[in-house]
Amino acid sequence: MKKLWTDIVTLEAFHKKNRLPEVPGVYFFLDAKKRLLYIGKATSLRDRAKSYFTQGLGGMRGPKIVLMLERTRFIAYQRTDSVLEALILEVSLIKAHQPPYNTDAKDDKSYQHVVITRERFPRVLLVRGRDIEQQKFTGPAKYIFGPFPSGSALREALKIIRKLFPYRDRCTPYAELSLKQQAKARPCFSAQIGLCPGVCMGSVSAREYGRTINHIRLFFEGRKHMIIRGLEREMQTAAKHLAFERAGDIKKTIFGLRHIQDMALLKDDQQLTVSSQQKTMRIEAYDVAHLGGDASVGVMVTIQGGKPDKESYRKFILRGAHNGNDLSALEEILKRRLKHSEWTFPEIIVVDGALLQYDVAAEVLRSFGLTIPIVGVVKNAKHQPERLIGEEALTKRFKKEILLANSEAHRFAITFHRKRRSKEFMPG
Repeated sequence: MKKLWTDIVTLEAFHKKNRLPEVPGVYFFLDAKKRLLYIGKATSLRDRAKSYFTQGLGGMRGPKIVLMLERTRFIAYQRTDSVLEALILEVSLIKAHQPPYNTDAKDDKSYQHVVITRERFPRVLLVRGRDIEQQKFTGPAKYIFGPFPSGSALREALKIIRKLFPYRDRCTPYAELSLKQQAKARPCFSAQIGLCPGVCMGSVSAREYGRTINHIRLFFEGRKHMIIRGLEREMQTAAKHLAFERAGDIKKTIFGLRHIQDMALLKDDQQLTVSSQQKTMRIEAYDVAHLGGDASVGVMVTIQGGKPDKESYRKFILRGAHNGNDLSALEEILKRRLKHSEWTFPEIIVVDGALLQYDVAAEVLRSFGLTIPIVGVVKNAKHQPERLIGEEALTKRFKKEILLANSEAHRFAITFHRKRRSKEFMPG
């Protein structure tokens, strides 16, 4: 774990004097035992870390960040030469170490991945996580990097990488064309502007293009130093054989790697910092309704940004023979909901009931590999909210939204149940 960061400060020392440098890099929030809680990237390590503790922003934080800050006791960091490298390092470290508060990167199937295909002339493509999971993307993938939470940042990153290492994404390799097609072949648009090495015209051999793809792979693995060492050897060999034009091209690539121009990423990172403070939070609440075990139904309601999002409400006619067992009914509803990975996952799940309901929800989430915070709403004899079960930091900060979600779920479940009963008892 120590190899992850170059420096570490206690939270107390950080508050007294922010000693983090004003350079790009990756930062780590750690608990009292220096266990990893969260990994993030920054244009400026000092400013980004400071933003988490700025007064006035606490009310805009989502529940995961609230919980994380409650547990944080150390802040560590690792410098990078550019924001581009911070973006790539962040993603690779999250994938390798799975910090508990980086759940967005694990749970959101809409995030983009970089795929390098397994072909003689590999393509470099952007593919959404849900397309990989649902096998809509059927290309022969050799390497997959991601997920990347910011699609715009990833697109800007690929623009920078493609200028350094031109690659194929769409064009058909010249060797795969018929003789008639080869006679009419023209360079693709990317080749005309220097972003494809001319795969479509046979201008590059599979071996030479393979070296380019290997450089892209190494870059996404955070091993830029290996690329530079290899290029320096190639440059020396080219100069030794008097191939000065080739040596000059390699020298330009090395310079580009050492002086990455990522102003677009700087802007994107600043916008992400602001938007993360203002992110509208999504809460989902669930409830069950039946009459002596008959006409059993379940519902899901969504509170987005403190208001009901009725377009996201869902109804469930229960399939199992629950016979009035609210626990097994809740289990069925949650399992059916979580199979819909195309629906955005919530930041808090609210269940109606005490520890039994809470434990059922927790077990279902574990079975799906998800780490979404759960809150249980305990009612009194008059079916009014009496107390909340869950992380204290969440129940205090989001009490109003949690109770609204619970109330809406109860209302929606009763309405749905009455409609179903009326249909069942209508004369045929």
